Amino acid sequence: MTYLVVKWLHILSSTLLFGTGLGSAFYMYMTSRTRNPLAIAVVVRQVVIADWVFTTPTVILQPLTGFYLVHLAGFPLATPWILWSVALYLLAGAAWLPVVWMQIQMRNMAASAVVSGEDLPPRYWRLLRIWLALGIVAFAAVVVVFYFMVAKPEL
Repeated sequence: MTYLVVKWLHILSSTLLFGTGLGSAFYMYMTSRTRNPLAIAVVVRQVVIADWVFTTPTVILQPLTGFYLVHLAGFPLATPWILWSVALYLLAGAAWLPVVWMQIQMRNMAASAVVSGEDLPPRYWRLLRIWLALGIVAFAAVVVVFYFMVAKPEL
């Protein structure tokens, strides 16, 4: 593949990764604030699906295209902005993996609350706070990786 094609795939997948993550987080958080179990059950279910359909493939594609671009451009892997990008990407991934598990748990709790006609349990709200904190970490890490990807700063 040519450099231009790989770069296009890298930018496209990073856009999908960032956009899906930000959009999913916004809708899940804002819907959770309504405290409406039915609305929450619907939205969290869709967020889980979006993670599998959009986020997971882009999480895999990003390092593949990124390392191939580094190779094609002739950058040494030990270049500081590349090392920082990889470290921050791993940090974002480490924050994202428990978030995926939490979203599945939260989806199940919301669906159970709808069936039982009860409010969401306190555990849902605890997980939401942790989910939000981890999401902020992942979001910040990805924003800095975007900067490194574009600016390629001398560090």
